[in-house]
Amino acid sequence: MLEQVIAAVKEVAQEEIMPRYMQVVRKLKADGSLYTEADLIAQDALLDKLYRIYPVAVMGEEMTDQQQHAQWEAGDGGLWSVDPIDGTSNFFNGLPFFGISVALMRKGRSVLGVIYNPVTKELFYAEKGKGAYLNGMPLPLRKRQTHLRTAIANVDLKRLDPKLAGKIATYPPYASQRNYGACALEWCYTAAGYFDLYLHGGQKPWDYAAGSLILEEAGGFMCGFDQDDYWAGSPWRRSVIAALDPVLFAQWRDWVRAHHQNDEVSAV
Repeated sequence: MLEQVIAAVKEVAQEEIMPRYMQVVRKLKADGSLYTEADLIAQDALLDKLYRIYPVAVMGEEMTDQQQHAQWEAGDGGLWSVDPIDGTSNFFNGLPFFGISVALMRKGRSVLGVIYNPVTKELFYAEKGKGAYLNGMPLPLRKRQTHLRTAIANVDLKRLDPKLAGKIATYPPYASQRNYGACALEWCYTAAGYFDLYLHGGQKPWDYAAGSLILEEAGGFMCGFDQDDYWAGSPWRRSVIAALDPVLFAQWRDWVRAHHQNDEVSAV
């Protein structure tokens, strides 16, 4: 099945996405997020191909909220979770950091994940219990960093509470940070060891489904702001604290939680 999914992802990238790279008109959804014709066409093509590979429920980012929730409820025994273009703003503006993300989930947890950047030809993939890979090379690719002060972090400041974002902006505990605007690839770059740390304030299933499995299968660690079990709580907004090394992960988790202000407090 993995080989079939990889072939489907590459075919959609070649036939539907790359011919439209920097050639489409952007539009805004009701929530203000960006989408293009390429997102819609690629999603339709992927959902059709994936259903032919394994006929279970299929959920895409460009569906309506009602459709997404219906597919999620129907997909306990099997669900394809798809982001046709993760990093649409990058895609539209010509930045070569976007990807196709596909995951197969069962009972709300990922068992197969494929993420592909068609510009760089980086193909990340994993199956539950079988390790994670980049173009055939086992992940991680770099030696694990163990010291918080010398680590490089990928941090999405936009979705953090003001207290935590302010602390990171003024007194970060690590050496340097990046944010490239494509969740799926950020998970993968953490799994590869390009980033030592990862932090995101809230992701939807298509943001984390494939990437979280790839990081997990690379030997990485992850949790949420308020729960040690990453998979606990609502699947519709899931925070991420992650790192490859267990010692570094514990340091990072404890620092973030010490400076995080939960929603109930911040709403007061």
